[in-house]
Amino acid sequence: METTDSPGGTIADGVDAPTVAEAVVDHMLDRGVDVAFGIPGKQTLPLNRALADRDARFVVARHETAVTHQAWGYAETSEPGAMAATVVVPGPGDMNAMNGLKNALNDCVPLLHLAVETEREVRGGDGIHETPPETYDTVVKENVLVDSPAGAVPAVADAIRVAREHPQGPVRVGIPKDVLASRTPQPAVGERSPSAPPAPPADAVDRAAELLAGADAPAILAGGGVRRAGASDALRSVAEALDAPVATTYKGKGTLPETHALSAGVLCGGSSTDLRELLGAADVGLVVGSDLDAVATASWSVSMPDRLVHVTLDGDDVGFGYETELGVVADADAFLRALDDRLDQGREADPSPPVSSSPASSSPAADGAELDGAERAGAVRSADEERFATLADGRAPDDPLRSVEVLREVREALPDETVVTADAGGFRLWTLVSFPASGPRSYVNPGSWATMGTGLPSAIGARLANPDRDAVALTGDGGLMMCVHELHTLAAEDLDVTVVALNNDDYAIISEEASRSYDFPESAYGWADAGLDLVAVASGMGVPAERVADLDAVGDAVDAARRRDGPALVEVVTDAAEPQASEWMTRDRPVDEER
Repeated sequence: METTDSPGGTIADGVDAPTVAEAVVDHMLDRGVDVAFGIPGKQTLPLNRALADRDARFVVARHETAVTHQAWGYAETSEPGAMAATVVVPGPGDMNAMNGLKNALNDCVPLLHLAVETEREVRGGDGIHETPPETYDTVVKENVLVDSPAGAVPAVADAIRVAREHPQGPVRVGIPKDVLASRTPQPAVGERSPSAPPAPPADAVDRAAELLAGADAPAILAGGGVRRAGASDALRSVAEALDAPVATTYKGKGTLPETHALSAGVLCGGSSTDLRELLGAADVGLVVGSDLDAVATASWSVSMPDRLVHVTLDGDDVGFGYETELGVVADADAFLRALDDRLDQGREADPSPPVSSSPASSSPAADGAELDGAERAGAVRSADEERFATLADGRAPDDPLRSVEVLREVREALPDETVVTADAGGFRLWTLVSFPASGPRSYVNPGSWATMGTGLPSAIGARLANPDRDAVALTGDGGLMMCVHELHTLAAEDLDVTVVALNNDDYAIISEEASRSYDFPESAYGWADAGLDLVAVASGMGVPAERVADLDAVGDAVDAARRRDGPALVEVVTDAAEPQASEWMTRDRPVDEER
């Protein structure tokens, strides 16, 4: 079949031949990518036409900064390997989406980013929105530019495979508009599965089992790699076999349900002194699925066990920041399952009483008693709860609410299976340490990129990935205002998402540091004199909303919003002057506040 390129497309022997855009969408659907987030532009219309004709779900956002966060939330709350696509115009659209691409890259989350490039005949001539394709190299796992019209489907096929291959990540495919509109025949592409992540060497598993089984007080730190590998069941089994408390990183939160007796909390900027001491006092530690980055470890100031087993997919992580006795480059699930089997063999040779997997209790063992794993974890939780209670009890009756007491009411109002997405900012630290996550795909927040404005967009993605589960976005007013336009997306798409916005009219975590360390006045970066009315904002975008200031009303308001059909927002007034988690949780002991 002869084809001839022309500015209007490629003329083929038959007008019924599919466009390249149609062939691309057909291949996406064949590979299980049937949801796309984006903003249409004249350049994207060939793809938009193909998506509409094939009944793929295309969610129209209100700003490109949101679309990659939406796809990120979709993948984070789905089974491992599930992913969505994003579609943007060149230049401004592509660059607006870069923030979310970098977030997904840091979190090792797969997504297919389809960027419609400037037409080939214009490229290099400073056409509208034109940017050099290499601009995006550092924010994606792989960046591909389609030069030949016949290469579009092969490029997309390979991008989907690369995105799903561990360590996973976003892949950008730039396709010129004139290529998408053409009818150039596409080559048949055979299915090529992502390569399997590395399995652990048997001798490394044996050595790890020897170290950990011989420990008097082992501890486990689980990272986002456990989530991405779908290794939560294996993590729980190993923890119970070792009777080891489990702490998680930002990205590992929920990989062991935080109602489990061995759950000790989240290692983050708001971690308590007690959790840090638990990790430092362990004689052998297992770090799995984490790169031990500067954010989780407070720039490596958190003490780790002297004898450390570190399992990661990137060998460069091993020994960076902490000395490691045994480093293993392997998939988290494969390693944990192999370790569990090896520990099983040891238990058969030397039976011991089973470890309790009962729900978590905050009651430590009696003074002087030797603590088992559940008691060590429970001691941390008990100390943390004491800190939360002291903070809540220190509030004067007429003062605004504190984050910890609001989050407690929200948690009690939500079913365990609810998918919760949390925005970044100071409020996120309170969420990480005081809001129990019920499972690996029931809680989402950004990792080391820590970008604000993710909570609402990721809840949109989470809802589409989980249509039978409630989806709730937890956000502060600062984070919400960085994506407030997506309230209108909720209304326009009629998405059943509840937004719980804690409003203190301040960038409080910044104001606190400015006052404490730089002699600024209190609330230097607040806006109480021009306070936000989030109910009015949401209502103006078609989202029913309610404002509450009394603690007793929080749970009922959240429950009512969750039960209604369609989107809803609950605004909760909170205290801009409350202590930040990073300060309060690292005090030597809870003390009454001096206001």
